Amino acid sequence: MSPKTHLAGIGYGLLAYVIWGFFPLYFHQLGAISPMDILSNRTAWAFVFVTILLTLRQRWKNVFALFSAPRHVIRLSIAAMLLGSNWLGFLWAVNHHQVVASSLGYFLTPLVNVLLGLLVLKERLNAKEWLAIALAIVAVGNELITLGTLPWISLFLAGSFGIYGLLRKQVPVDAISGLWLETMAMLPICLLYAGWQAQQGHAVFTLVDGTSTALLIGSGILTALPLMAFAAATQRLDLATVGMLMYINPTMQFITAIFVFGEPLQPARLTSFALIWLGLFIFSWSAWEKYRRTV
Repeated sequence: MSPKTHLAGIGYGLLAYVIWGFFPLYFHQLGAISPMDILSNRTAWAFVFVTILLTLRQRWKNVFALFSAPRHVIRLSIAAMLLGSNWLGFLWAVNHHQVVASSLGYFLTPLVNVLLGLLVLKERLNAKEWLAIALAIVAVGNELITLGTLPWISLFLAGSFGIYGLLRKQVPVDAISGLWLETMAMLPICLLYAGWQAQQGHAVFTLVDGTSTALLIGSGILTALPLMAFAAATQRLDLATVGMLMYINPTMQFITAIFVFGEPLQPARLTSFALIWLGLFIFSWSAWEKYRRTV
């Protein structure tokens, strides 16, 4: 991999994670709307946005080429389900004032990526990376012992997004075409949900007011942009480097949760964060050493 390609991948990763870091502030404004309603609108508007983008850029031949490789379609469809469940978990966390817990999950994700790289891609880990994973395991154990419960939403967000990133990396398709298929795979579930809700007298896609309308339409665009950047990053970087960049997102979420939303931070959970931050520092140090050896 050339240094230019590597730097381009880092740029795409930074763009994706900074946009995601602002998501709690954005979706907090839609707190009166149920998470599944928001997910349905996100999916539908993202699908519309990417369809327009594909048409303007005349990239439909890449989409059609995907269907000649059923294994890629299956992988992307599974990735779409993981992505949709991750979105829903995040929206639930914002709606239930659990942004601290969601940030913990996204802090864990880079270390989940490293573990998946070891188990699935047979990537080799050095001593520093093993130490980072060990610290993350201790942090989860601290949550269980001191708080009396597993941080299930944190683990769910970390696991679902980590596996999504792994699957996305294994499909050789450009970012826009892949995202179009992912949103298309999610769309039938969202439409079935909307139809079921319509039978209950609730219209999922009926927009309440001008502000909500703009925010819901904008959520589709903001959903598509970082995912395209993330997909572009995964095609240019190894899984470990993608994981290293991801702590930008949870850092922004953590700051928002504590200083904007005023969520409490128990001392026991602060210990968990400290262990994970230490692990991320050690891992980042290792990743930087690897990068310097390639340039």
